[in-house]
Amino acid sequence: MMKNKIIGVIGLVSCLVLLPGYAKQLTVERIYSDPSLTGSAPRTVKLSPDGQLISYLKNRKDEQERLDLWAYDVSSKKHRMLVDSKALAADEELSDEEKARRERMRLFARGIVSYFWSPESDALVFPLAGDIYYYDLKQPANKAVRQLTKTDAYETDIKLSPKGHFISFIRQQNIFVIDLKSGKEIQLTHDGKGTIKNGMAEFVAQEEMSRLTGYWWSPDESSIAYTQIDESPVNVEKRYEINADSFHVFEQRYPVTGTPNVEIKLGVIGSKGGKTRWFDLGANKDIYLARVNWTKDSQQVVAQRQSRDQKRLDLISFNKNSGKQKTLLNETSDSWINIHDNLRFLKNGQFIWASEKSGFFHLYLHDANGKLVRQLTKGDWMVHDIKALNEESQALYFTATKKSPLEKHLYRLSLADKSPAVTAITQQEGVHEVTFSDNAEVYVHYFSAPEVPPQVSIRNNKGEFITYLDENKLDKTHPYWPYYQGESKAEFGTLTAADNKTKLYYRLYKPTHFKKGKRYPVIIDVYGGPGAQRVTKRWAARNGYWHKMMADRGFVVFSLDNRGSTNRGKVFEDALYRHLGKVEVEDQLEGVRFLKKLPYVDADNIGIFGWSYGGYMTLMSVMKHPDVFKAGVSVAPVTDWTLYDTHYTERYLGTPQNNAKGYELSNVFAYVDGLKDGSLLNVHGMADDNVLYTNSTKLYAQLQHKNKQYQMMDYPGSKHSIWGKEVRTHLFNTITEFFEEKLKK
Repeated sequence: MMKNKIIGVIGLVSCLVLLPGYAKQLTVERIYSDPSLTGSAPRTVKLSPDGQLISYLKNRKDEQERLDLWAYDVSSKKHRMLVDSKALAADEELSDEEKARRERMRLFARGIVSYFWSPESDALVFPLAGDIYYYDLKQPANKAVRQLTKTDAYETDIKLSPKGHFISFIRQQNIFVIDLKSGKEIQLTHDGKGTIKNGMAEFVAQEEMSRLTGYWWSPDESSIAYTQIDESPVNVEKRYEINADSFHVFEQRYPVTGTPNVEIKLGVIGSKGGKTRWFDLGANKDIYLARVNWTKDSQQVVAQRQSRDQKRLDLISFNKNSGKQKTLLNETSDSWINIHDNLRFLKNGQFIWASEKSGFFHLYLHDANGKLVRQLTKGDWMVHDIKALNEESQALYFTATKKSPLEKHLYRLSLADKSPAVTAITQQEGVHEVTFSDNAEVYVHYFSAPEVPPQVSIRNNKGEFITYLDENKLDKTHPYWPYYQGESKAEFGTLTAADNKTKLYYRLYKPTHFKKGKRYPVIIDVYGGPGAQRVTKRWAARNGYWHKMMADRGFVVFSLDNRGSTNRGKVFEDALYRHLGKVEVEDQLEGVRFLKKLPYVDADNIGIFGWSYGGYMTLMSVMKHPDVFKAGVSVAPVTDWTLYDTHYTERYLGTPQNNAKGYELSNVFAYVDGLKDGSLLNVHGMADDNVLYTNSTKLYAQLQHKNKQYQMMDYPGSKHSIWGKEVRTHLFNTITEFFEEKLKK
């Protein structure tokens, strides 16, 4: 009898665990533990050129940040691991150059992080632990992997040539290729050393222009266009890296705003060596090289040259043999030109170009000389990316915000139509990302929504479902299922900006155990700066898990995309031009006014949290409006814009020489007097090479000089992302405890 009672109690408890009111509670420790709460959705999915295999990178269940190479066989419908990265290189030591490069890419995984298919679909190439490997699909699995390089040097930026005959890479600031047929290694450039770097992207190109490479193969494999940068004009800044048991001073060439950039050259060299032909980029050397492309016939190298003030961008073609140049078009702006990757050349010489001249990114067709043929898309919405072009059918595929700024969908139009009709391919509410096959017949479909974790499927170009690569279904087998039961669901809405006319989007989580008549403290999670969007209808992932955890602890969690953020058009972005931290904070205050009208909000206990630009926004908010924000957590903030780099800072503020007042009003030090004692927790990585740690030490000194009491938590050895299971766990536990202490009565 007693045994039956015990069984009954166990059964009751098991049922209660699955009821909304009895869901498991999220913790910071679980958010950063294995297996990933997001599930097993594969990364970097690629279709083999023959369509028989679908390759992907998959995290290990016992080590979610280590990736292995897998494949799905379309005919057998079976998955198999191709390469176990841990078996090949269990202890992976990255070079300093590769660490910096991955930091720029916000890539924190280990193991196999990139790979390439051969055009014949019979091999894959991938880098691992500083060397290059070749996987031969014609060989048995135990003999398939062949190591192509084995040196003390670290090979970076590995590429497989367009026809698959060569592998190229950077070693010790020079470009090398391997002829796969002969196995011969050829060094193409020889003068890379010291401040001279061949084929490598400079710091601001990587960090601010999203250009992570400095060399480009011609489609016919005969040539490589590449940059040579000379860093000698760039000031040497002393950057401190403070680790747990050591201290290093790095003399880093860091182009602080208003100071010289690198000198850059663009040239072309044969894929088997020879003399470089250098192109004339103009008499003014103080320029940016934003993008480089080749035309389909491999005869023209096309460069996007941006002026130092970023108000002009020229699209210039250079004949690879004669160096003769032609300006195809130029863009100008009263504020700045946003760089993009939406340039596509057609076989007949025509090209598709994206422009914001209408106020929103749209696509335009130009002839071979740059003359406008016709506008392809129009409206108060934004084209994101061109995804595929089938020249035979004249079908162009692209993603855009036509349905909503909070969503991303796939669309199609026909280049043959004089007034192209835009047809939506994806329909389900959420965010859709796609990668097409070379022939644009099928695509890999990445989809997520607020209540749908990332799913990966294969579809034809009409959007019709073929198969799941990973359904990642949110059911009892999913890692997040125990926490999903009864969690707070995201609520989306709009309010009006401080200009009384612009619509702003917000996302709100109510406390999980919500009770009418009770008032709850608020945490505002903000970014607020250009180039980012926080409020979207996608799966929330790690920060979102923390939002839900805080809602479970009795907080209202709120995010608002103020003017200046991305995806809403150029006028929306331009509001912050020449003065940062003004309209952004004003719009966040409108969010606070909205919150205070809600009957369940405790207006006296509102906190704000942000990282990077969001950290800057946190400081500006708690200092400018101490009576509004009771507590703030600022992580890796810019405090003094004269400490930040040229390309980013000058885009929005100009230089300190021509906008001294703008810099003064945009820096946080003008507002330090407003900070209330005990209201701030400031956090920084002590090896940050993006937002230098000096930003926080200057803040600490100023707060101490003003006798302002504050809290700080700095992380030895951590860079801008403060990445790693242990430090992230400690960081978010610290943030959680701070808000619990400051905002709960």
